[in-house]
Amino acid sequence: MFKKFSDALKWIGDHFKGLLFVLILLLVFMPSAEAPLKKPNLQEIKLFGPIMNSEKIVKQINAAAKDNAIKGVLFNVNSPGGAVPPSIEISYAIRNLQKKKPVIAYASGIMASGSYYASIYAQKIIANPGAIVGSIGVIMESADIKGLLDKIGVQPQIVKEGKYKEAGTFTRKWTPEERAELERLTKDTYKLFVSDVAKARKLDINASERYANAHIFLASRAKEVGLIDAVGTKSDAQTALIEAAHVKHPRWKKKDKLESFMEKLTSKALFQIQSYFYGLKAEL
Repeated sequence: MFKKFSDALKWIGDHFKGLLFVLILLLVFMPSAEAPLKKPNLQEIKLFGPIMNSEKIVKQINAAAKDNAIKGVLFNVNSPGGAVPPSIEISYAIRNLQKKKPVIAYASGIMASGSYYASIYAQKIIANPGAIVGSIGVIMESADIKGLLDKIGVQPQIVKEGKYKEAGTFTRKWTPEERAELERLTKDTYKLFVSDVAKARKLDINASERYANAHIFLASRAKEVGLIDAVGTKSDAQTALIEAAHVKHPRWKKKDKLESFMEKLTSKALFQIQSYFYGLKAEL
């Protein structure tokens, strides 16, 4: 009898990881005891972390636009910004969504640079009192490692056509012409950024020094310069959306269990990334 008990314990010990994995799968995929009788009419879409690719979030935005049951969207933002094209993709997707149903953007942590660009077309922007907002600017940077390459005896070999094809290289110091070319590109991108912000937020583009020029604001000051509409909590943002969507009985769309489980697994990594990017080192 004791041998059988011992063998059972040994088997459990040997297969513990496998059993744990099966248990997790059961918890993730097990259907809820009470299925909702009515479809959700409100949805939260999150933009968390650096913006490197827009495909996943734009897909969520477009799906919400096509879902007639969804009457309004809470756009929850906690991002330091990122690459220019995906930031604009998200921004314009939110603009198209806003034409069909109300979107309330909520700055739950950082809404800066590219992530602010992504939020400007929302009907209203509400920021947590401790949120960082702004950084309307563009940066392009590259290291000059020629000294290091010379020290270790590495000589780059390049074949190119076009005077500016090597502009931005890290293998040597940029020429004055290359720097001027990159500065022109940066200025053009900045003008587009400021122009879209001024248009979306109904701000005076001639007074952009006040709210742009890469200024970084706490929520209260961001409201003073017109970058946001109100300072409040997520609950305030949800209430604002419910009112804008004219929903009497709010039912929030829930994520599937696997997605929620993966979010919890990556939350620590996201916090570490956000801590690193707190200096707003993004491109936009």
